[in-house]
Amino acid sequence: MIYYRILYEYFCRTSCQQKSGESTVIVKMSKVEIVGPRKLLGETLSLVRKKGNLHIEPSAVGFVDDIHKPVVHALLPDEKSLFEKIFLEEFETKMNNLFACLPDEIIRESFLAPRPIIDTVSRTLDRHLALCRSLCEKRDALQQDLLDLSRYKSFLATVSTLLDKIQLTPDLDYIGITLKNEKSVDVLRDSLNCLDDASCELLTVPSEDGTLVGLIAATKDISATIRSLLSQKQMPEFTFPESIKNMTFVRKVEYLQKKIQESEAALQAVDAELAEFTKRWGPMYKAALDWVREQLSVIQASAFSFETTMCFFIYGWMPAEKVASLSASLQKNFAGSVVLEEIAIHTEDLERIPVVLQNPQYFKPFENFTRLLPLPSYTSFDPTPFIGLFFPLFFGLILGDAGYGLIILILSILTRRVARENHLFQDAISILKVCSLYAIIFGILYGEFFGDFGHTMLGMKPLFIDRRKSIIPMLYFAMAIGLAHVTLGLAMGFVSALRRHTKKEAMVKLLNIIFIFLIVGLIITFIGFFPELLMRPLIISILVLCPLLLFSGGLLAPLELLKNIGNIISYARIMAIGLTSVLLANVANQLSGLTGDIILGLIVGGIIHLIGITIGVFSSSIHSLRLHYVEFFDKFIELGGRKYRPFSSNQKKESTINLSGTDNKQHKKLKGTPSQS
Repeated sequence: MIYYRILYEYFCRTSCQQKSGESTVIVKMSKVEIVGPRKLLGETLSLVRKKGNLHIEPSAVGFVDDIHKPVVHALLPDEKSLFEKIFLEEFETKMNNLFACLPDEIIRESFLAPRPIIDTVSRTLDRHLALCRSLCEKRDALQQDLLDLSRYKSFLATVSTLLDKIQLTPDLDYIGITLKNEKSVDVLRDSLNCLDDASCELLTVPSEDGTLVGLIAATKDISATIRSLLSQKQMPEFTFPESIKNMTFVRKVEYLQKKIQESEAALQAVDAELAEFTKRWGPMYKAALDWVREQLSVIQASAFSFETTMCFFIYGWMPAEKVASLSASLQKNFAGSVVLEEIAIHTEDLERIPVVLQNPQYFKPFENFTRLLPLPSYTSFDPTPFIGLFFPLFFGLILGDAGYGLIILILSILTRRVARENHLFQDAISILKVCSLYAIIFGILYGEFFGDFGHTMLGMKPLFIDRRKSIIPMLYFAMAIGLAHVTLGLAMGFVSALRRHTKKEAMVKLLNIIFIFLIVGLIITFIGFFPELLMRPLIISILVLCPLLLFSGGLLAPLELLKNIGNIISYARIMAIGLTSVLLANVANQLSGLTGDIILGLIVGGIIHLIGITIGVFSSSIHSLRLHYVEFFDKFIELGGRKYRPFSSNQKKESTINLSGTDNKQHKKLKGTPSQS
């Protein structure tokens, strides 16, 4: 019921958009111009930036009539604007360098107006930047010291416990070592016991990294012998920094421990000072930086404006539903001095209109598939709804096992909470959940629950078709799906061609549809499903339409027709891949029964079924996508749309509405796709 409701709402929405001349789920755009006195250009651009809906057109082509071209020209910046731009860019660079030194913390909003504090900020910026840079250099030096000392930290913490256990005397020498395991300890202890007149003691304790830290206390007269023994046994003494090599072992340990504590305390003090600076000055500098960036973006946008002796002109595109809001804001802020006017869109403008894709929530995860393609043109269709409707359908047709679908559904629900921050993973889980429902539905229709387990153990019977036995009927069914899918693509291509006023292309699409149905009717008549009396009219119709196809599509038109027929035949993979899936499931059931043991049978069957689920998910997904990219999309999608880039306060976030694809005028049509296999 959910599927049919989505399908109904989608086609209702499509119908409404077609009546208004808008492409399916491609947002209707308006061609606009903003006109006002030249002195208000900066304020107008600031308001437009705040609204964030206008895609400013850098060229006046299509906006200015030939009559007015001599008086309307690109706005040239004056000397004052150039100096202001240079000053603001230097100012921005300094503040970016300042914030690069500060900790990554959330800075509170400043209640001070940015413009009045710019003079204050300009006087304090150099001094504060020098201060923060010195603190950063000090912090980096301390962090490097701690990084160098980190290799000693674990050893020092462990060896200190050993030093506490023994009585420190000046007559003894102490040697620190690191041992891999207890076996190394035994080897070393035996070697020490073999020394003549050996007066030494070996203590060990486990360290944090899993190794053993050893401490050898020996008289000074045999310490050199012990060091030589350690070298022979490839158990080298723990090395300390070269700068403290003349200190005793105990003094080395104390010195390094103190050095680490002092460095950590100094680092905390520097971090605290930077945090205090951020808390005190961060809001003011952030407000100033935001203001500077706004002024720079306004100056840069003014380069795309046009002017006469008295007025400025801003040309661009924006969603039609946002025009009234921007017009009202201009009227409110400038009391009619600045006005927005919609301009009629002509045929030559269609390739220049930026494209905004907007889809219901159900289709959002499927946008990851359509982002692999360039952006469709404004007169074309958004492929997302089609792949959102047919991809799960084909997935279910191919996998078609209620048990497999149930396992996939449970796994998708359980893993939903994993990696919540990863939107791509969450989208994949959402798609998998929908596909699992289709697999369950078609599994019930096929009578499959872990292969023939549902039939033999649960008494399930096919409600539609038994894929294991009805191979030829399943092949016919798959070909019928291909016929419907390819014909739908050609019909959409026919509509798209009519919108672009390319009558010959529309005629080719329509003739392809007619030829396909005539050929299918001829085949069905030849098989015997239709009366033989229909064969002659069908052949005559094909012969009559051949010249018309050659006239409208050229010499390559028959090849295009053959390609479309081959695309339909390619849908036989729905039957073939689905058959391999059910046969693998049956093999798993048979092998589990041959083991003669319940536990072993469950293990063997479970492993093979798990392999079948994994292969089924990947093969169903890959072949379903292939049927869309190769057999379907090239029938109607016109690529090469311009990406909608509104002038907004957040340039990285180009639109609040989802965008996909790239600007690519060379990709006019989805061609060059892999040949069918």
